[in-house]
Amino acid sequence: MTAMQRLIFALDVQTTKEAQRLAFLLKDDVGVFKIGLELFVSCGPAVVGAVRECAPGALIFLDMKFHDIPATVRGAMESAASLGVDFVTVHCEGGELLKAVVEGAGGRVKVLGVTALTSMSADDFKEAGIDPAYSKSQELVLHRARVARLAGCAGVVCSGLEAGAVKDEFGAGFLVVTPGVRSADDAADDQKR
Repeated sequence: MTAMQRLIFALDVQTTKEAQRLAFLLKDDVGVFKIGLELFVSCGPAVVGAVRECAPGALIFLDMKFHDIPATVRGAMESAASLGVDFVTVHCEGGELLKAVVEGAGGRVKVLGVTALTSMSADDFKEAGIDPAYSKSQELVLHRARVARLAGCAGVVCSGLEAGAVKDEFGAGFLVVTPGVRSADDAADDQKR
């Protein structure tokens, strides 16, 4: 992969017009455009086509973080796949959930399992009732990456702190996506890992 193919730009805006402006501006420098909940809820599924039209060579990453019962997420994934996106995220909350999303993708979309939100710390894991055996983020991320791999996911999303361990265990064929890096003086920085 080239550096450009590895670069994902988050279209964290609220209008199709602004997403199109950014996609057109960056189309020659960015390999993947991420459409997250904010933009998708604000503009609807049509935003996928609008971004693709402005950056036809780029891949589309639909960051929905699906999390529901298996039948519901399978149907949601089928709908997402029909949009022609390249990647979709789902929470790693169990093998049956992940298998349902992979089935719904039907080989048309790469499923990425979200191992642990980067806004969560060890204290948050404890508060959420996560087994103390996984009190350190790397242990939890590796466990969930194993579950995702067994379910057929193409890769996982984890913080940069755990990315090396995931790559070491699973190799280059298993995708590892890390969320955006914010500057130290960013007042909106809600990341803990």
